[in-house]
Amino acid sequence: MPEHSNALGQPIGFPVPDWAPPQVPAREPLQGRFCRVEPLDPARHAADLHAANSADTAARMWTYLGYGPFASLEEYRAWAERMAAMSDPQFYAIVDAASGRAVGVASYLRIDPAAGSIEVGHIAYAPALQRTPAATEAMFLLMRQAFALGYRRYEWKCDALNAPSRAAAQRLGFVFEGIFRQALVYKRRNRDTAWFAIIDRDWPALQRAYELWLDPANFDETGQQRSSLSELTRAAAAAG
Repeated sequence: MPEHSNALGQPIGFPVPDWAPPQVPAREPLQGRFCRVEPLDPARHAADLHAANSADTAARMWTYLGYGPFASLEEYRAWAERMAAMSDPQFYAIVDAASGRAVGVASYLRIDPAAGSIEVGHIAYAPALQRTPAATEAMFLLMRQAFALGYRRYEWKCDALNAPSRAAAQRLGFVFEGIFRQALVYKRRNRDTAWFAIIDRDWPALQRAYELWLDPANFDETGQQRSSLSELTRAAAAAG
């Protein structure tokens, strides 16, 4: 028997009597230990980002994005100016705390307060950011803000053929929800889209997992992790 039903005996969703749509995230910096996530400002960030991205000489980071690579700083700055002017997606630069330089971008998008749903996407990490604690911390800071505002659902979507993105989503604790076939056309090719999400009841255990992973005690004197985030998020899912 369903957990909830109406007077007609029809199964219905569980009640959310205190639900109120959250606010759209404010364009404010989010400060972490390894990085700062701040609203994209082409005047301050474009040169650093283009230089950092240029280290990917094979342009591997652009394969599954709908834009890029960018041949020149001027071309990249023009793109960044268009993105920074939008309210959805809402773009952020990821600034490395040690160097003070922007080394990646990410955004909130499909911001739907009425549904309590928000997505993270347009993630473009330069080689200097990839596979670093700052890369993970940036995702944590954006996620933490969304759930603190009261969003119920935090989404991650990618080309179903993008194996690194799918692995990253699962490492971060997102739950795979399925494939939308022929969801998009980009760069003159088909995209089947893989959907992942974290919901609010997942978040408390996942937040503890992130905090344990980011704790200075989780890294040895050479900066190597003692416990992997995958282990911690899997344990959080099992506990939930």
